[in-house]
Amino acid sequence: KARMLTKIQICLCFFFVSGILYEISLLSGCFFSYMPMSKHFLTPEQVLNLGKSIIFLETTERLEPPPLVSCSVESAARIYQDRPIILFMKGLTNDTALDLNSSYAAFSLLSSMKNVFIFPLQMETVFQETPLLQWYNQVVPEQEKNWVHVSSDASRLALIWKYGGIYMDTDVISIRPIPEESFLAAQKSQFSSNGIFGFPAHHKFIWDCMENFVLKYNGNIWGNQGPFLMTRMLKTLCNLTDFKGTEDHSCQNISFLNPQRFYPIPYPAWGRYYEVWDKSPNFNHSYALHLWNFMNHNRKAVVAGSNTLAEKLYKAYCPTTYEDLIQNAELRDFT
Repeated sequence: KARMLTKIQICLCFFFVSGILYEISLLSGCFFSYMPMSKHFLTPEQVLNLGKSIIFLETTERLEPPPLVSCSVESAARIYQDRPIILFMKGLTNDTALDLNSSYAAFSLLSSMKNVFIFPLQMETVFQETPLLQWYNQVVPEQEKNWVHVSSDASRLALIWKYGGIYMDTDVISIRPIPEESFLAAQKSQFSSNGIFGFPAHHKFIWDCMENFVLKYNGNIWGNQGPFLMTRMLKTLCNLTDFKGTEDHSCQNISFLNPQRFYPIPYPAWGRYYEVWDKSPNFNHSYALHLWNFMNHNRKAVVAGSNTLAEKLYKAYCPTTYEDLIQNAELRDFT
């Protein structure tokens, strides 16, 4: 009996220590070395509470991420290997998550990455305990001509305010880590984008943005709740001046990052990403590249063997997407 009791005590100690080590691994980022299957048992809140998430949003109903979305998520997963990469999808439900793994190539590809998490986007839950909940309960999506964009603008603010981290559009290819914690991205001098930004949880600037979102709401004006919102709120804090070179600006402990950091190719020239360059730019001053898919309207895509700048970016920063979704797809079409 004494021997049996000793064995039971040893087993209980083993499970206790294992539990502690597991919790430590979650907090330290070591969790990502575990098998991907363990991800299915985590809720969005548990992952977001790990801190410093990279957040992507899909506010349409589509369930198959296009190659550019896949590339954006994959490149972030490779650059930020110790951080959770989360793709929220409006068309996804808890019941369809596992079934989609075998139905869609991109979904399966992203799900297999150890630090990538794909969750349903439940807006009412996201807006709880924020100024946006009252607006969401009153707005009629069917009457909003820019609802896909407006709902995305609102969701990114609420998620970053609640949990902190970095928000990125799904047409942003990461090429090196962003060293800033509280930052906005200048699209051009004296004008902020909202396509990529980062703040710690419960930052006052994001709360003020949510209040202004509701106060100045006009869904008929494209960008009024997005880049124009960020710009007008930044101007209440800072005396914005033009960028002279590749320097960043800063005020009130918020970094206003140079357009070269994310927008070295400005939106009027978006087509250059899909052209062949005599000499490809090195983007030495950039952390990520925004490919302006809104301007593209999905007209141009990366084609294997085209030697365009976009193809080279795919090969360098999202090679799995390039091979699985582009090369293999063209091979299947050929056969």
